[in-house]
Amino acid sequence: LNNAVKHFQLVLEQCPVGHPDRAAALTNLAWANFAWARLNGYIPGDFQDVDSTSIHLRRVVLELYPPGNEHRPEELGLLTNALRSRFEQRGSIDDLDECIQRDREAVSLCSEGHSERETYLNYLALSLKFRFDHQGNSRDLDEAISLHDEVLRSCPVGHKIRYSCLNNLGIALCHRFYQRGDVSDVTKAISLQREALMLRPPGNPCRDFILNSLALALQARCNKMDTSEDLDEAINLYRDSLQLQQHGHPNRPRALYNLSCALCSRFTQTQKNENIEEAIRLCQESLEALPSLHPDRYFSYTVLKKAYLSRYRVQHNLADLSLAVENFRLASRHPTQGFPCRIKTAQQWVTTAEQHNHASTLEAYNTCFDLLDGHLATRSSTISRREAAVAFSSVRSLPVDAASCAIRHGDLRHTVELVDQGRGQQWSLASRLRSSTEDLEFTNPNLAHKFLELSKRLSDAQGSTVDTDRAAAERAETQYRRLREQWEAVVAEIRNIQCFSRFLLPPSYENLQAAARHGPVIILVASQYSCSAIIVPTSGEPHHVSFPCTTLTHLEKLKNDFVREIRIASFMCPEETRKELQVLLQTVWDDIMLPIVIVLQCDLRVKNGSRIWLCPTATFISIPLHAAHPFRTKADGRQELCLEDIYICSYTPTLSALIRSRQMMKSRVPPSFAAIGQSEPGAGQGKALVTIDSELELVRKLVPATANCATISSDAATRAGALQALQENTWVHFACHGKQGRERPYDSHFAMRDGPLTLLDIMYEDIPHAEFAFLSACHTAVGDEKTPDEVIHLAAGLQFSGFKSVIGTLWVVDDAVAKHVVEAFYEKMFKDGVMDCTKAAWALNRATNGVRTKVPLEQRIVFIHIGV
Repeated sequence: LNNAVKHFQLVLEQCPVGHPDRAAALTNLAWANFAWARLNGYIPGDFQDVDSTSIHLRRVVLELYPPGNEHRPEELGLLTNALRSRFEQRGSIDDLDECIQRDREAVSLCSEGHSERETYLNYLALSLKFRFDHQGNSRDLDEAISLHDEVLRSCPVGHKIRYSCLNNLGIALCHRFYQRGDVSDVTKAISLQREALMLRPPGNPCRDFILNSLALALQARCNKMDTSEDLDEAINLYRDSLQLQQHGHPNRPRALYNLSCALCSRFTQTQKNENIEEAIRLCQESLEALPSLHPDRYFSYTVLKKAYLSRYRVQHNLADLSLAVENFRLASRHPTQGFPCRIKTAQQWVTTAEQHNHASTLEAYNTCFDLLDGHLATRSSTISRREAAVAFSSVRSLPVDAASCAIRHGDLRHTVELVDQGRGQQWSLASRLRSSTEDLEFTNPNLAHKFLELSKRLSDAQGSTVDTDRAAAERAETQYRRLREQWEAVVAEIRNIQCFSRFLLPPSYENLQAAARHGPVIILVASQYSCSAIIVPTSGEPHHVSFPCTTLTHLEKLKNDFVREIRIASFMCPEETRKELQVLLQTVWDDIMLPIVIVLQCDLRVKNGSRIWLCPTATFISIPLHAAHPFRTKADGRQELCLEDIYICSYTPTLSALIRSRQMMKSRVPPSFAAIGQSEPGAGQGKALVTIDSELELVRKLVPATANCATISSDAATRAGALQALQENTWVHFACHGKQGRERPYDSHFAMRDGPLTLLDIMYEDIPHAEFAFLSACHTAVGDEKTPDEVIHLAAGLQFSGFKSVIGTLWVVDDAVAKHVVEAFYEKMFKDGVMDCTKAAWALNRATNGVRTKVPLEQRIVFIHIGV
C-alpha cells in the first residue's frame, strides 16, 4: 500500500492542471490515502495527516466536477465517506455537518430511478445517525430511520446491498429504542439483523460487523426485559465477532468494550468473579488500542466504570468505587464525544455518588451543570435549547439536588452559587449576549466592540432559524455554531485580561450577595434529599433554616391541595370564608415561613416593614409563600401577624436576575406610561372581557399627568401595537387574557386582537429603559411542569427584556374583582405623584391589605411582585 501511494503520487505529478487524466489521478491517490488511513487508523499520530490529505484531494477532485457533471454525485459520495471516517476518528462536528450537506446534494442530484440513489440515501442516513449520537437531536434519528426504511424497500430479496440496508435500519431502530424505550423497535431490529446475518454466512468479510450489531440489539432487549437467553446469545455473538477481528483490526476496540459490557451484566446476574475479571481486562485492552482523543475511548471508560461499580456492589472494596468514579470523570470529560452521552454519564455519576455518599458528589453536580450549559449553548434557538434540556429526565431536579448536597456538606456559600448556576439556564445563556461591557470599554475598547458585535450577530441568528426547509435550517445552525465559536474565542481573550478572569463565568457568593443589598434573599430548596431554606443576608455568611417536618412528598401534596382549593374558591360567593384555603396558608406559615421569620428577626435583626425577596425552587414555586398566614387570635384578642404584615415580599427567579435589574437602573429616562388592553381578542383566544375598558380608564386617571399615559385598546391592541408600546414606554399595564403554555412555555401569551403576543416575541425585545409592568391577566407568573426551575413565564420574560419591576399572577384572575386591587395599587403607587418602580412591592402589599373586605382571599393573593 505504501508503494501504491508513492506511485499514485508520481502519476499525479505527470498530470498537471488541465490534463484530461488529472481527476482520475487525484481520485486514485485519494483512494490510496483513504485505505492507508483505515489500515493504520489506530496508530497514534499517523492517521490524522493521511486522513486530512485524502479529504483535501477529494475536495480538489470535486472542483473538477462542477454542478451538472454526471460524475459529481459519485465524487460527493467519496468525499462524504472520507469525512465520516475522520469524524469517527476525531469527533469533529464540522466534518459531520459538511458531510450531511454534501450527502443532501448527492441525493438531490439523483432522481427516483437513478441506479445509485439508494447508495447516497444510505450515506445521508448514516451521517444523520452519527449526528444524533453526537448532538441528541431526535429529528436526525427520525429522518435517518425514514431514509433507511426507504432504502430497504428499494432493495428487495437478492439485492447486492440488502444485508447492509437491513443492518443499518436495525442499528437506527436500536438507537431509537435506547431513546424512547419502545420494545417493538428493538424487536424489529433483532429480526432485521438476523436476516442480515443469514445473508453474510461464515467466511464473508462483513459478517463481524453484523454479529456485533445483532449482539447489541439482544443486549439492549435484555437490559429492558431481563431475558438471560438474550444476554447469553449476545455474549456468544460478541465472541464470534471478536474472533474475526484480530489485533490491529480497526473495529476490534469496539468489539472488546461491547463484550466487556455484556460480561458485566452477566456478573451482576451470576456474581462469578471470572466474568468481571475478563470484562475489566477486555476494556483495558480496548483503551490500549485507541489514541488518547479517539471518541470511542468514552465508551471504554463508561464500560470500565460499570465493571468496577458492579464489582464494588458485590465485594464492597472501596478501591473499586474509587476506580469507578475516576472512569465516570474520564468519560464525562472526554472532549471528542458529544455532549448528550457525556451528560448522561455525569448524571449517572451524580446518582452513584449520592447513593454511596462519595466525596466526588459535588464535583459530579458541577460537571453536569458545565456540560449542560455547553450543550444548550450549541443550540441555535430558544425553543431548541429547551427541547435539549427536557431530553434529560433528571435535569428537572438537578439544581435543587445539588443545593441539598452542598447543604449536607455544610458549604452554604457554594449552595447559593449552585442554585444560581443551575436555575434559569435558558435566561442565563440569553443574558450573556446582553452583558454590559462598560468596564471593558475603558480597558480594551476594541475587544469590547468585537464582543458586542458578535453578541448582536448571535442574538439575531437565534431568531432566524426555521424548520420548514431542513437543509436551510442546518445551514443556519452551522452558521450559528461557527459564530458561537468566534464569540467564545473573544470571551476567552477577555478572560486573559487582568481583572476580567471571571467574565461571564458563574458568579461567586461575594458577587451574588449584591442581590441582598436592599434586603435578604431567601432561597427555598425543595429536593428529594431535603427541604430547607438558605437566607442570603445583606452582609456576612448565609444562614440555613431546616424544615424537619417537610419533605418533597409533603410539598407536592400541598401544591396539589392549593390547586384544588383555588379552583373550588372560584365557584364560591365573594363573601364566603375560604376555610380550606386558610388551613393550607396556615400550613405554609407554620412549617415553612415561621422558621424563616424567626431567623430573620432573632438572628439577622431584620426590622418589621423591611423588604425581603423569595427565591423558591422546584415545588416551592407553585406554593403562594408570600400569603403565609397563621389565621390565629392571640390571648388579648388581636390577630397574629401574617408574613405580609411583617415584611414586604417580592420574588426573584435567581439572584443574578435581581442583580441585573438593579444594574440596569443606573440609566433612567423620563417616565412614560402605556395601558394596553384587549376586551375582544381574536378568534380562539378566549371570551370577551367586559371590564377591561373600565380598568384601562381607571388606570389612565390614576397615572400622573407627567407620564403622558397612552391607551392602546380595541383594534389598536394588536400584537404589533403592543410590541411598539413596550418599546416606546417605560411603564406598561396589561389587561387582557393571559395564557401559560404548560407544555410549550415559550408559547405563553397575551391575547391581542389579531393573535397572541407570545413570550418569545417579548424575549427578542431589548428594552433597557423599561421600568415597570403590571400584568392584570391570568397565569403570567407560572412556570411549566417539566422545567419549573427554568422559570419560563411572561413575567420573567418581561423582566429579561428590561422591565426591572413586574407584577404577575399565579392563577386565574377574576377581572370583575381584580380592578379593586388595580385601583388600590395605583393609588398607593402614585400617592406622592412620583413614579418610582422600586415602590411596587410596597404598593401591592398595601393594596391587597386594603381590599380585604372587597376581594376574596384567592384573588388577593394571586398577585405577586417580581424584581427590584
